[in-house]
Amino acid sequence: MTPREQAATAFDELHARHAVALTRQAFLLTGRPRVAERAVERGFRRAWQHWPRVAVDTDPAGWVRAEVYEYALTPWHRLCPALRTARTPDPHTGRAEPSDPELLATLLSLPAPYRRTLVLHDGVGLGLCETAAEIEASTPAAAGRLAHARERVAQRLPELGLGGQPPARQGEILRARLTGLAAAQRMTPPAAAHVRSASERSAERTTRSVFGLTGLLALVTLLTMVLAPDHRTPPDRSLSSAPHAPVSPARHPDGSAPRTTGAHEPGGPGGRHRRHGAHQRGSAHRGGSPAAARKRLRQARLTPESR
Repeated sequence: MTPREQAATAFDELHARHAVALTRQAFLLTGRPRVAERAVERGFRRAWQHWPRVAVDTDPAGWVRAEVYEYALTPWHRLCPALRTARTPDPHTGRAEPSDPELLATLLSLPAPYRRTLVLHDGVGLGLCETAAEIEASTPAAAGRLAHARERVAQRLPELGLGGQPPARQGEILRARLTGLAAAQRMTPPAAAHVRSASERSAERTTRSVFGLTGLLALVTLLTMVLAPDHRTPPDRSLSSAPHAPVSPARHPDGSAPRTTGAHEPGGPGGRHRRHGAHQRGSAHRGGSPAAARKRLRQARLTPESR
């Protein structure tokens, strides 16, 4: 026998031992037979996809049960009209008691964490520590949820006789009634071979989808790089090579030039120096230096024609 055949045989045995019981437990959590069947099928599909890990687990049935419960308690099931069915036991089995519909309605009215705790402890028969580990909570938290769920059931259904009973007796009563309630619903889980083939097809589709999406993203990226326009601009010239425009001084609103202060002020030292230089340049332009001008003046006084 090949390793694959050995794995298939072990999986089929696990499915044969626990599929029916898990379907009934999922019905107690949801009140919908079709949702319960789908939850069990999905749980075993996940188990077959991760069978190397599930096969060496200390509690393979608990691994599958956790997957079934997670899917069964998903809130989006109520949004699917195709999954809505009557939340009453099947009357054709003849095993439904008059209070079973009220018990199911009371169970479904509990919050999901309390409902799960009650089904695991009183319906499946797990101990308090095992229930706490299953719901990933501390033991005191699991005990509190269990007590709250029993109290709600006792208030809604006093005919069950839970009031005034010790916790152990309450667990016995609820386990008997929950077992009868689940057995009153006729449900058939899918065959193990069908679950294995569906799991393999689902894994193959997932793999193809991942590779297809990766190829599509690569193609889109390549087309973007090829077809995108080139918006690159040449580097800016350095400021030293750029032409400089003369900067004119700011003017007042009336059009007059602003006055300068300090060395540029007309009355300051710089202004007097500029006026003296301008006077010398004007004198030089008119007749040369001051000594030459005085010489010409003396000559004009001594010349009789000038007098």
